[in-house]
Amino acid sequence: MDICKKTKYEEKLKNASPKEIIKTAMEEWGDSLTFASSLGAEDQVITHILCQLTDDPDIFIIDTGRLHPQTYALIDKTREYYNISLKIYFPDYSMLQGFYNKNGVNSFYKSVEMRKACCLIRKVEPLSRALAGKKAWITGLRREQSSDRKSISIIEWDELHSIYKINPLANMSTKDLWLYIKENNIPYNPLHDRGYASIGCEPCTRAIVEGESPRAGRWWWEDGKKECGLHTERLGGDNGQAAETGI
Repeated sequence: MDICKKTKYEEKLKNASPKEIIKTAMEEWGDSLTFASSLGAEDQVITHILCQLTDDPDIFIIDTGRLHPQTYALIDKTREYYNISLKIYFPDYSMLQGFYNKNGVNSFYKSVEMRKACCLIRKVEPLSRALAGKKAWITGLRREQSSDRKSISIIEWDELHSIYKINPLANMSTKDLWLYIKENNIPYNPLHDRGYASIGCEPCTRAIVEGESPRAGRWWWEDGKKECGLHTERLGGDNGQAAETGI
C-alpha cells in the first residue's frame, strides 16, 4: 500500500461530496476501478453518480442465487433506466454443490459458522474473482449503517484483495440518502418501502421495526456482529467451513 497516496486522498476528500470522491477515484485508477453493487439504496445512488460521470461505468453484481424477486427485477430496471451493462458474478457451482450435499440447503440457520460458510461461497469467493486485476473498488458503506461501520474512512486499504476501497457515502446520513434518491428519481428496491433497511439474500433478510439498527434485519436469528464477510473476512476454511476473521 502507498501510505502517502492514502493519506493524501484522505485529506483531500474528507469534506468532498460523493460525486467529487467518485470523480477523483476515476481519475486516479481509471479502468482499474470497479464498483460492487448490491442494488441497495446506497448502491443505487452510486450507480446514478457514476452514470453522470461516464457512459460506461464498471459495475458488477454478485448474484448469490437466493436474492429477492424484487432485487432481480431491479437489476433489469437499472440496466434499462441508465442504458448500461452490468457484470454478474455467480457462486462457484462445485463449491455450492459440495456444501449443499454435505450440509443441506438451509444449513445457514444452524449456526453462525454455517451461515458464514454459506456467505463465503455465495458472496466472498465471487467477490474475489470480480476484483481480480483491479486496483480499487467502490462500495456503498456508510458510518450510520451499524456500530461496526462508524469508523470507516472514505479511502481504505483492502488487505485481503490488496487494493484500495473507496467509500464515497461514508459521511452521508440516511435522511440525506433518501432525499437524494427522491430528488433524482433514482430507481430503488420496493422492499425498502416495506421496512427493509438492508437487503441481502431472501431467507436471510427481514424488515426492521422502528428503533432497530439498519443491520438488525440481516441474519436476525444471530446475536453479535452482522457481516457476511465481504468487508470483514478472509477467504479460507476447509470445504466451505467458516472463514477466518480478517480486516
